This record gives sequence, structure tokens and C-alpha cells, in this order.
Amino acid sequence: MPVSLLFAAALSATTPAAPTAPAPMPTGDALTNAIADGDARLFWAAFEGCTPQALTDLLTPDYRMIHDKGGLSAKDRADMVAGFERQCARRRPGGADAGYKNRRQIAPGSRIVRPMGDWGALEEGAHVFFEWTPRAPRWTLVGGAKYMNVWQWIPAEGRFRLAESLSYDHAPAAPYPPAGTETATP
Repeated sequence: MPVSLLFAAALSATTPAAPTAPAPMPTGDALTNAIADGDARLFWAAFEGCTPQALTDLLTPDYRMIHDKGGLSAKDRADMVAGFERQCARRRPGGADAGYKNRRQIAPGSRIVRPMGDWGALEEGAHVFFEWTPRAPRWTLVGGAKYMNVWQWIPAEGRFRLAESLSYDHAPAAPYPPAGTETATP
């Protein structure tokens, strides 16, 4: 092979590839599915999985959470991750809440996802919360709430990150069966 061809081949092997275009934000069912996936990963990391470092990958650096019971509960991503690190440490053997677990379940049919231009999406829904303690080793429904999550599309990453959460209308679990209903005897 002539030297000029070897030189050309070497140059093409080291020439960086042309940059790829940023990924367009999903629409329709793909949008809803992407948000549902991010939401599931978020609550698994925060609650059942108790893996706070996984939140770093899901949240924008300037993420914030506002809660009806405590106001501004996380001023940024680092604050949110640190709070869950403390909670998870208390749940480990020897911790103040050793053996405690909690779980979140979205109310079926309550999730609504709306695109916000090509910037991101608004997710609204209702969810209920369960706890497991060593004193009562079973899942117990302890309450529910509504939420709004603002998801920002990150074109360079081809995915969403959570930018803001509003959590409100927290209430104790409703009695079951509801008052005034007849229960059949077996």
C-alpha cells in the first residue's frame, strides 16, 4: 500500500466522528412510558431500594422538592440525596430505625403526563404509602397524597431528569372497609 494511502487511512481512523444530533423529546405513549419509568426508578431508589446515590442520576442539579407538611424539603439534588442517605443509614442493622421499610404505590389510573413544549413534561398523580416495621412485620397502608413532578428533557442525554416535585394533600389512610358499607360474612 502506498504511503499516502496509509497516511489517509491513519487520519480517518483518528478523525472524530461527526456529532450526533440531540435526541428529540418523546411524544405520546413514549412520553408517558418514559415518565412512568423515571417515576418508578425514583421511588424505588428513595423507598424500597434505599439507594440514595441512584437519585443523583435522576435529578437535575438544581432539583427542589416542596412538601405540604414541611415546605421546602430539598433545596437541590445534593440536599435530597443527603436526606435519603441519612434515612437509609437509620434503617440499616444497628440504626435507630433498623428493619423499617416503606413503599409507595401509584393510584391506578391517576397518572396524567402533559408535555411542556419541547422542554419537558408535567406528571400529576395520586399515590399511597405503606410501612413495614419490626413491631408489625407486614405492609400497612399509612396514608396517601397527590403529587406533581416537573421532568426536564435533556437532549444531549436523550432522557428526562426530575427538576421539581410538589407533594401535597397528605392524609392518613382511609378506613377500610369504608364506613357505612356492609361486609358479607364468609
